[in-house]
Amino acid sequence: MDQIHLLDALKSVAYLEGEFVTRAGKATNYYIDKYRFETQPDILLSIARHLSTLLPPSHEFDCIAAPELGAVSIAAVLSVTVGKPFVIVRKQSKEYGTQRMIEGVYSKGQRMVIVEDILTTGGAALKAFEILKSEGVVVSHIIGVINREEGAFENIKNAGVEPVALFNRTQLLASSSR
Repeated sequence: MDQIHLLDALKSVAYLEGEFVTRAGKATNYYIDKYRFETQPDILLSIARHLSTLLPPSHEFDCIAAPELGAVSIAAVLSVTVGKPFVIVRKQSKEYGTQRMIEGVYSKGQRMVIVEDILTTGGAALKAFEILKSEGVVVSHIIGVINREEGAFENIKNAGVEPVALFNRTQLLASSSR
């Protein structure tokens, strides 16, 4: 699916109008339901293929990271698409088992790219960035599927990381779907 058809598919399946509250606590008249697009195999595969073109060159990163829960399916398909491993960054450690904040195989000094679904303020991605950084991981980019254009790029840049998104709110709203 080309990028224009992907944007139309995203809007068709995941763009909802009504009264909602974002993860950041802000009231909004539209919502992008990430689970509605992350659970559709054709859309998920197309997202991964298009996101792969936004990644830095393969020799510049070792691993893909995704904050739980939303971006995990994207990271998994992207991992298979580009042949790089991925890790999951937890919101909080489990109280049993390994009690790790980062699930998967990684090592200090590795270079990672964080993949996120919806970037609003960048809060979840930046929390994952801080956790990875505290474990000695170097993060160069935070790559989202959709930038809601509500401060995420500025917040990510201020953290010293390069923000990238496949689409932004303006493009989504201008899409011909609906």
